[in-house]
Order: sequence, then structure tokens, then C-alpha cells
Amino acid sequence: MTEKQYGGSTGRGKENSIKTSMQNSPTSNPKQKKKEILQKDNSSKMTKEEKIIEAGKIAKKVTEYARTIIKKDMKLLEIAEKIEEKIIELGGKPAFPTNLSMNDIAAHYTPSYNDETLAKGLLKVDLGVHVNGYVADTAFSIDLENSEENKKLIEASEKALKNALEIANEDISISEIGKAVQETIESFGFSPIINLSGHEMQQYDLHAGLTIPNNDNKSTLEVSKGTYAIEPFATNGSGKVYEGKPSGIYALINWKNVRSETAREIAEFIETEYQTLPFCSRWLVKQFGTKALFGLKQLEENENIHQYPQLIESSHGKVSQAEHTILISKEKIITTI
Repeated sequence: MTEKQYGGSTGRGKENSIKTSMQNSPTSNPKQKKKEILQKDNSSKMTKEEKIIEAGKIAKKVTEYARTIIKKDMKLLEIAEKIEEKIIELGGKPAFPTNLSMNDIAAHYTPSYNDETLAKGLLKVDLGVHVNGYVADTAFSIDLENSEENKKLIEASEKALKNALEIANEDISISEIGKAVQETIESFGFSPIINLSGHEMQQYDLHAGLTIPNNDNKSTLEVSKGTYAIEPFATNGSGKVYEGKPSGIYALINWKNVRSETAREIAEFIETEYQTLPFCSRWLVKQFGTKALFGLKQLEENENIHQYPQLIESSHGKVSQAEHTILISKEKIITTI
């Protein structure tokens, strides 16, 4: 099943940079590196929950800012860079490249370094903030063509999110959350995208543990204490996505040796700056120039990094998205509201 996720079996890891290069540790294991790094995390006196909440506060402010600057025919590149600059200005770091997916592209579109694409149609803005690896993931949709159907799609995903958040809590089954999403979206005459899901999040791991379905999948698995992103997608199409073109969004998955000096330099930068959280080609072009594209190609061929595909609605229907992050602990906190 195709899923919008930056993770899976490869995992995430690392709070502080590791000085050992891939060349000197060709058999390194990402999970072991994660363990080693997390043990060294003394960079902040904030508790884990305080970091999760702070990331959410920053994400909320960035979302409010993004809504004020996005206009029809604005370059997607300008939108993404302004959002990511605001995250840094407010004291966070991007947890993944800003996704700016239009119309039938459900997810995983981030502009390239020389992207001339202009904002139009039904635009999804999916952004993430992390504080020492603790993530807030949030998304909203904007109608840029004054379309009644677009507005109804946006209302459907937002209402589905609201209803899901109201019931999401410890010991509720994930299928109950999915049922709330599905029934709400279907009440608007649309379909949920059933092979996209919400997700549990842990430190430096955007997709850990449970997935939160957007339909009633009959699962008896229950939500426990933790951090979760709930993200309904509504469509006037068939309700599934397929893998499209390469997105230019990557994650480091293997520390094995690579021969090229350029590729090693870029890999070490990725290790230091992004750990195993997702990053994009335009970030590296900004640092290294266009030679970064050659280095990324070598790293991908050597299976050091994985590139995620764009996710396209299978019948090319339009897609809306809404998303918030919740922390379930002694109480339930929606961190991004």
C-alpha cells in the first residue's frame, strides 16, 4: 500500500551530529546510531513534552504566517522558502521540506531549486517543525481559484479532522478514528484517500508505531500515550493515490561507504544537518551549488539515501488535506492549534 510517510522500517535517528564519516563506518547501523545519539542528548533543559509543545506553538505561528503570504500565481519556491525561513526565525527547524501539492497531487511536492511553478487551484500546505527531534506536523488547504467545489473539499477535510480530534484519545481504536474521518468526508459527497494515513511520531521518527487510517479499517489496535498526526485527505476522485514522479525529497537510510568525494561530503553534511529526517535537493543546492545534484544521484545509486515519489490521486481528482498534531499524556493536547 502506498503511504505518505517519511520512515517505515529504515527508522530515524540522531539528536546531535555524528563526526564519524560514512567512509569510516561503512557498516554502521542507523538504529544503533540513533541509540548512541539519543544518549548524548543534553542540548536542552526542556522536557520531552515541552519540546513537543514548543514545536507545535512554532508550527501554529508559521501556519498563521503562511496563510497571510500565499497568493495565486506566487512561485511555489518563494512560498516554501518563506515558510522554512519563518520556522528557523521562530527557533525551530524544518522537520521535512515544505510540501506544496496542487490539485490531484496529494503529497510530496516540494519545489526544486530552480522551480518556476506558480501557485494555483487547490493547494495543500504541509509543514513540519522539530525541536531537538520532537515534531509538530500540520497542514491546511487553500482554494486559489474561487471554486465552490474546492471550498467544499476543504470544508470536508477540516470537519473530518475536527471530528477525529474530538474522539482521539488513549484506548480508542484506530478504526474508530478512521470511521469518523470516513463518515464525515462521505457526508460531503467525497471520498477519503484510504491509502494515506495519519501516524504516530517519536523523536527523529516521523512515522513510528501506529498509523491512523482515514477509513474504518476494522482494526482493534488502540491508541496509547504518545504523539500523533491526524491528517484526513478528501477527494472528488476514486480515493486512492499512486506513486508518481520523483519528488526531490530524500532521507538518509544507510551509512555505508561511497567512493565519490563529492558524495561523501554531501553525505556528511546530511548527517550533520538533517540526521535521518527528510531533506530536499534544493536545500543542498543552496549549500553546495548544482554539484549537489550529482552527489545525490550517486548516493541514491549507492542506496545511501531514498527518494520519495510524488503521490497522485489515481483518477486525477482534486485533493484537500487538513492536519494537526496531538500529544496524549496525562491529558490530550492539540499542539498545533
